Amino acid sequence: MRILLVTGLSGAGKSVALKTLEDIGCEAIDNVPLSLIPSLVASTGRESDSLAIGTDARSRDFSLAHFEEMLATLALNKAHKVHLIFLDCDDNVLQLRFTETRRKHPLALDRPVIDGIHYERNLLAPLRDMADVTFDTSEWNSGDLRHAIREYYGHENRALSVFVTSFSFKRGVPRDADMVFDVRFLRNPFYNDSLRGMSGLDKRVGDFIESDPDAESFFKNMTQLIEPLLPRFLQEGKSYLTIAIGCTGGQHRSVYLTEKLAGFLKRKEYKVGIRHRDVRI
Repeated sequence: MRILLVTGLSGAGKSVALKTLEDIGCEAIDNVPLSLIPSLVASTGRESDSLAIGTDARSRDFSLAHFEEMLATLALNKAHKVHLIFLDCDDNVLQLRFTETRRKHPLALDRPVIDGIHYERNLLAPLRDMADVTFDTSEWNSGDLRHAIREYYGHENRALSVFVTSFSFKRGVPRDADMVFDVRFLRNPFYNDSLRGMSGLDKRVGDFIESDPDAESFFKNMTQLIEPLLPRFLQEGKSYLTIAIGCTGGQHRSVYLTEKLAGFLKRKEYKVGIRHRDVRI
């Protein structure tokens, strides 16, 4: 049986993750005390081949020692495949989410929200290091998280899911990027008055970028670097890879190259998702 343990910071999306896992066929149970998880797993019928369990710092007996003890108990049964999922998020984003929803942080009932966030982050830091996969939702909405969960866990035959995202260096590199490419050296359509208001999704912008004498060789070298690495990532147990391509404003060059790389990977029969983080469409 596949056991998916879902944990992470309050406000980072644990409830959305569990609901999505339930939607794709897992039996999902939230807020389970650590001491009860082995018994819960043992009592689950054979008709369920995937069990998603939510547990975090709010649990009655939560501690790092108890968590490690629980994992060791589950590992005794070789028929179980245990996978630890950690939901992370930037402190400022978490604080904003609690402020907007007017919810109290579960670990800071009589103190400022940020105090609870800091305390919980320190408490859960070892679990983040232990996690098989970490989803950082700082720049995601609930739909983005649902999409990522479905792509990662929605099929039994494990294959490498590749996400290609464009971004603006002005807003920083995406936190979840595994590979980053900088295309600011290419000619910038922003300085062409007729192209400035368009994006890399427009053919005229793409033609302009392709007219750069270094564009074709760069793309060829990029794909020659990426393609042989993908099977190795899968061999090492990684099944979710994010490739980020950045330019100055995140509107033209990075968007065009993201679309082009995604098309290349799809032709190689990889499962590919696309996101344009900073484009204004």
